[in-house]
Amino acid sequence: MVGSQDESGATASPHSVVVVGASHAGVQFADRLRSGGYTGELTLISSEPHLPYQRPPLSKAWLKGDATSESVLLREPDYYAEHKIELVSGARVERLRRIPGGVEVKYLGDADVVVRQFDRLVLATGARPRRLGLPGTDHPDVLVLRDLNDAQSLAARVAAGPMVVVGGGFIGLEVAATARALGAEVSVIEAGDRLLARAVGEDTASTLLAAHRAMATNVVLGAVPASITHRADTIQGVRLEDGRELPAATVLLGIGAEARTELAEQLGLECDGGIVVDDRCLASDGWTLAIGDCTTHVSGAGSRYRLESVDNAVEQANAAAALLLGESPSQRPAPWFWSDQGDEKLQIVGLASGHTSTLVRVDPQRPRRRVILYFRDDALTAAECLNAPADFVALRSALSRGYRPGPTELADATIPLKKLLAPARS
Repeated sequence: MVGSQDESGATASPHSVVVVGASHAGVQFADRLRSGGYTGELTLISSEPHLPYQRPPLSKAWLKGDATSESVLLREPDYYAEHKIELVSGARVERLRRIPGGVEVKYLGDADVVVRQFDRLVLATGARPRRLGLPGTDHPDVLVLRDLNDAQSLAARVAAGPMVVVGGGFIGLEVAATARALGAEVSVIEAGDRLLARAVGEDTASTLLAAHRAMATNVVLGAVPASITHRADTIQGVRLEDGRELPAATVLLGIGAEARTELAEQLGLECDGGIVVDDRCLASDGWTLAIGDCTTHVSGAGSRYRLESVDNAVEQANAAAALLLGESPSQRPAPWFWSDQGDEKLQIVGLASGHTSTLVRVDPQRPRRRVILYFRDDALTAAECLNAPADFVALRSALSRGYRPGPTELADATIPLKKLLAPARS
């Protein structure tokens, strides 16, 4: 059953590979492994009954009715059989156990307990929404948004009356903008003094705050929820610690997500806000692979960070598959992320942590078009682009190619960034 192992713990030509999780990372890994020439057994185990689907549309197109269960699929229904990928849906993995040369997986599927053995394990377990332990949060109309079932529940509530979104993060703001476009009365409460405090800089945060208020969304900063009030079976509102109460028929908790690490902990893997992995997505045992939202990445320089994005899921899946295929590691492009909030399109590239200076570029002819550049020791490290897709493309290309100009070279806002970054293409 088991292939041989090299000194790094990587299995050479495993006969069977199991992926626990079938979202973006898991499906991309399976696709990359097959396209790279792997011919062994390949199994995806998904806890959801649905075919694997895209998550980004759930907070926007799905709520607006512009997406269907077919249009959000990651692959066509017959893809898995055609590529000899066994998709086990609606199965909950209960236990993982290392055995000589492989792993034993115990899962509950179709009311039967199944125990199987595989040569190689990939964890793509994702993340779960954080919950609030406040009075009233157990009400069925207090919702989260992570999966397709969540999106279906939320879509059914948009027209039910006022909505309060707890948390000024990406998911909450995307839902708020979508619900407002559908005519709902929406309030967003954020405990901090600005929106998206952990994700973007002050300039971008203040610009988005103004945009949401222009949509007639009631955004309340410095607001800490104390309880969800209800009468009989109906939510009445969200009471704040300062005594104010915001009317609500539906409450969405958008206070972030936490990595699903329980199975990794069963194997004794190091976890630090996520399953700790290196550049090739190897966990601390040097054998298990982990990819996607469940991971904490350790860079070659030793810094640790979590990236919850489609781009990260794809890049980690490709890196993990390349390892099993025996391919040389490739340099990873600059990480990127996007968020559509009403008419506001935010695109982020690079990592701004540790920056020492910033530069704001505003197109005088199109003031909604803003680019905030981040520098570390006068070298470009990241950018936030609002309604500036062409600039984002140029910046992503430059950073991925290792071009790191300083603020002086990029200061003239009358010259397009595409022209200023031309050396990156040469």
